[in-house]
Amino acid sequence: MKKMLLVVIVLFYFAKNYGQNQQKPLLNHIAQYVVDLKTSTTFYTDIVGLDTIPEPFHDGRHTWFSVGPKSHLHLIQGAKEAAAHDKNTHLCFTVASVQEFMTVLKKNNISYENWAGEKNAATNRVDGVKQIYFRDPDGYWLEINDAKD
Repeated sequence: MKKMLLVVIVLFYFAKNYGQNQQKPLLNHIAQYVVDLKTSTTFYTDIVGLDTIPEPFHDGRHTWFSVGPKSHLHLIQGAKEAAAHDKNTHLCFTVASVQEFMTVLKKNNISYENWAGEKNAATNRVDGVKQIYFRDPDGYWLEINDAKD
């Protein structure tokens, strides 16, 4: 009986702790299919401000960017044409100053809008976060905000 109780306790311990020791999935990368890799790479580097990182293919069809700890944005050339995308599907980046970012967009003649679609306007969310939306050269939506967390 004592052996049976010991086996049950050991099995219970491993069953209980098995799920706690499993790593949660982490974002590795987001891939976007683009028409012109050079144009999109320049956009994400010069406008959005992302840093490129080495990519393993070296085939002229890929650009990789760092977007967080061990997380990347992969641009892949080959799309036939830019397409309209719903604003609900977007990438979001946080910056120190949305106002300064809007200046960069204006300087580069890139239109932006608030959530409601009002041109050259920002949304102030109920939690105090300021945000704007704009499109990349392939029609993908991006959000820029000043969230602190």
